[in-house]
Amino acid sequence: MRYPEWAPRYEAIRREFGYPFEREIAAARRLEELLRPSDRREPLPRVAARVAGRDAIVVGNAPAAGPPPIWRLPPTTPPPAVVAADGAAASCLGAGLVPDLIVTDLDGPVPPELTASERGSLVVVHAHGDNLPALERWVPSFPGELAGSWAGEPRPALLDAGGFTDGDRAAYLVEEAGARRILLWGFDFERVDDPETTRARTKLAKLAWARRLLGELAGVSTVPILTWERSGRLLPYGSSAPSTR
Repeated sequence: MRYPEWAPRYEAIRREFGYPFEREIAAARRLEELLRPSDRREPLPRVAARVAGRDAIVVGNAPAAGPPPIWRLPPTTPPPAVVAADGAAASCLGAGLVPDLIVTDLDGPVPPELTASERGSLVVVHAHGDNLPALERWVPSFPGELAGSWAGEPRPALLDAGGFTDGDRAAYLVEEAGARRILLWGFDFERVDDPETTRARTKLAKLAWARRLLGELAGVSTVPILTWERSGRLLPYGSSAPSTR
């Protein structure tokens, strides 16, 4: 989704959650400074080199989702690209899958993402107003190729293809980068693993936006967006509630 179409949606999100845009700008500037010169190269073509013309399996981190059973899919040429949303990188690695792409704001377990980076994953690090300490701590530690993103107008070193949470942002990104189809695995908008009530409520509010934003993308994109259910069925997004159940 082009930025002029996305910007009003993110403005509504910022108003709902009370995100000061000045903090977003500060985090984006700091991410640019932390990225190596090679990682400041235009990010979208580098993402496209990983996913364009391929099925993109966007792997979410829903409770009990586990890694995608890629062996159950019919063989394709080229083979599908594995795109892990933040914490899903750990489950992918546990199954012997090195993600082609990781989309993260660094609020999940980062060490598996470092391991995947060392093994060849392109890690797209997202800057927002609340993760400046995580950027400072982790960005210099990634051994492999990085790209940057943020929630404002795209810059030479930072992209913004749309999306809010790591999972739906990954779907927006691969759609923009030319994926052939998008298969959503491990998405559940109704359950979170957090015993703390206030945090859980906030996470569910964010997931409600993720569900809505994926529906909007599916409604305008020429790229098929499919829910890959644990039963093995591939259904057009929205024809059933994405869930790991």
